[in-house]
Amino acid sequence: MQRPSKLPAVSLPGRPTFFVPQGWPDLPDCLLHSIVDRLGSFRDLLGFAATCPSWRSAFSSYPSKSTFLTKLPPLLIQPHIRAQGPLLPCTSGCRELYPCKVVDPANRNAALRCWIPQDTLEKMTFIGSSYGKLIYYCNGYCRIIDVFTGDEVATPRLPSHAGCSKLHLAGILTAPLASPNSHLLVSTESFLLDLHVGNDSWSELQLPCQFVIDHFVELDGQLIVSNSYGRSYALQLAPQHGLQEIKTKPVGGRPVVGRLVVCGDMLLILSFGEFHRLDMSTEPATRVAVEKLGERALFVGAEAKSTALSCMSPELWGGRSDIVYFARTARPWYLYRLCGRPDRLQDRPTRPTRVEPAGFGSTPVQSSVRPLWLYPSMFYSDGQ
Repeated sequence: MQRPSKLPAVSLPGRPTFFVPQGWPDLPDCLLHSIVDRLGSFRDLLGFAATCPSWRSAFSSYPSKSTFLTKLPPLLIQPHIRAQGPLLPCTSGCRELYPCKVVDPANRNAALRCWIPQDTLEKMTFIGSSYGKLIYYCNGYCRIIDVFTGDEVATPRLPSHAGCSKLHLAGILTAPLASPNSHLLVSTESFLLDLHVGNDSWSELQLPCQFVIDHFVELDGQLIVSNSYGRSYALQLAPQHGLQEIKTKPVGGRPVVGRLVVCGDMLLILSFGEFHRLDMSTEPATRVAVEKLGERALFVGAEAKSTALSCMSPELWGGRSDIVYFARTARPWYLYRLCGRPDRLQDRPTRPTRVEPAGFGSTPVQSSVRPLWLYPSMFYSDGQ
């Protein structure tokens, strides 16, 4: 966007002097908010926020940013594909940011990218995603990364006795990082560790015997933890940490096993490619067949520790309701019906996207993280 020349303030004799905007950066927030109302894609919204500091400030104060989380689909992050663009210095100045490809289901031809520190992709272990952030672990520390801004937060060292095997680590944020009530939860083989963001020490909760957390989900403000063997617990953080088991009715004499995902107000179980709803209004909870998602589409990442996301009325951006978008490495995604069968009406293939080689003198990054879905973090907090 070309910046116009600045306009002088106008002063009329005998009348008060009125302030006249000097250029695009000086437009009042009320006018900029009316522009945001008319933007219909993440590409336009991210471009608006990146225009200049005053526009980013106006976007931050926009009162209804979270509504875009229901109107637009999440973005597909592909850490294994290098996007066009040079390596940039990280905010800390001591590392380089690696440009990764991003796909917008509402506009697949849009050229989008995000930024992940190169040493993060090479050396750190991905343990979770939430509220627009990626959570990594390496050598006793966690790192929370915003892939659209390059910002990151490093945590205090995890307790050495917690048993931090990479295989068993999982993490989640309980609120947007800027929230005063934001906590980072990290599970290990034997403990659930809780860090109030901004503090310098971890709280600990001993996990039940032989219960290793594989997944965190949040349903209507209630955190639920589960493993792959059919055991689930409701997690309480205040006034003190606690776990209450969610007993489920066995099916065919076997426990209800699978990955828990949230879609709107439904708690779903993904098991062997099929979805069922876990009805917790009964005691014990029962598994119920799911035929529809209530005019929603569900987005499940290829990375098992990433958070599944959903979107209302996907037809508004060209998507389809009651369909699951499974991210894949070979192609962006496959469409599946709730019964677990591939959908016959798959997206039409698009032209291959150019993949840039590594820059001169550098080595291509081999990312261990598979594709996952993410909403940019800036959309999780409405302006005040």
